[in-house]
Amino acid sequence: MKLPTRFDANIDTIGVGRDLIAARVSMQADPPIPVDGLTIGIVEMSENSPHNGEMHPDGDEVLYLISGHVNVVFEDAEFDDVDMQPGDGLVVPQGVWHRVDILSPSKIMYATPGPGGEYRSL
Repeated sequence: MKLPTRFDANIDTIGVGRDLIAARVSMQADPPIPVDGLTIGIVEMSENSPHNGEMHPDGDEVLYLISGHVNVVFEDAEFDDVDMQPGDGLVVPQGVWHRVDILSPSKIMYATPGPGGEYRSL
């Protein structure tokens, strides 16, 4: 039998595979270590990501703003940018190019699908 596993959400990232088994994975800046399922974590950001947008072909990404202020910018003119305040959540649709602009130091919870993902350099 598997034992309960404690983790520190401020420093640990959790990968949940398609089999729904969860395990710690190493946290790193974009691009993250690919997980065939979901990568779930919390990140503190005081400046924009070191890329000019990302896209997740494997599924929707879920963002929840814990603190701070961000603007989620979409490349597709069909979607309006989304201003997020603490307590706001957002589902970014599968395959949509987007970036998160940091307007004030922020803490963001994310659930990112994988293992695929594309990132555009600055």
